[in-house]
Amino acid sequence: MNESWAQVFTLLFANFGIIWWFRKESREDWKRCDDQILAIREIGNNINLEMKDFHNRLCEIESRRIGDK
Repeated sequence: MNESWAQVFTLLFANFGIIWWFRKESREDWKRCDDQILAIREIGNNINLEMKDFHNRLCEIESRRIGDK
């Protein structure tokens, strides 16, 4: 009877350990994905700022060119 209880506890402990490890890995994956998404958003924001700056400079050039005529 002692052997069967030892097997039950070993089985439960092993299952608990595997489930805990899977959850830990899953959370790390989600954190990594969130970090990548934030980095992509930051790049997108930087691109938008550059486009706005370029557009403003282009408008200034056009207004000076039209003003010179």
